[in-house]
Amino acid sequence: MTQRHDESEPDYRFTLANERTFLAWIRTSLGLIAGGVAVHQLLPDFATESARTVLASSCIGLAAVLSASAYVHWCRVQKAMRRGKPLPRNPLLLLVSAVVLAITGFAAVLVMSE
Repeated sequence: MTQRHDESEPDYRFTLANERTFLAWIRTSLGLIAGGVAVHQLLPDFATESARTVLASSCIGLAAVLSASAYVHWCRVQKAMRRGKPLPRNPLLLLVSAVVLAITGFAAVLVMSE
C-alpha cells in the first residue's frame, strides 16, 4: 500500500486492531469450511446425501465470501484511517448473520426430522 501525500500513518494500535479483525473473519471462514467438510464427510447417517451437500455447500460458500471480503474490508478501513475519514460500514455483518441463521434453521429441521 503506497502512501499518498494526503495520508498519514495511523496509530499502530488501530492498525493492529484492524488486522486482528481481519484475522477473526479468516478464523470464522476456516471454521465454516471445517464445519462444511465435517457435515459432508463425517456424518454419513445424518439426513440425506443431498441435504448434507446443501448444508456443507452453504457453509463453504459463506466461508469463500467471507475470506474474499475480509481483505477488501481490511483495505477500506486501513485507507479510511490513513485519510482521517469515517470508517466504512461493513455489509457483511448482516449477510453473515442471515446466512448463519438460515444454515442453523436448515440444520435444526434436519435434526428434528431424524
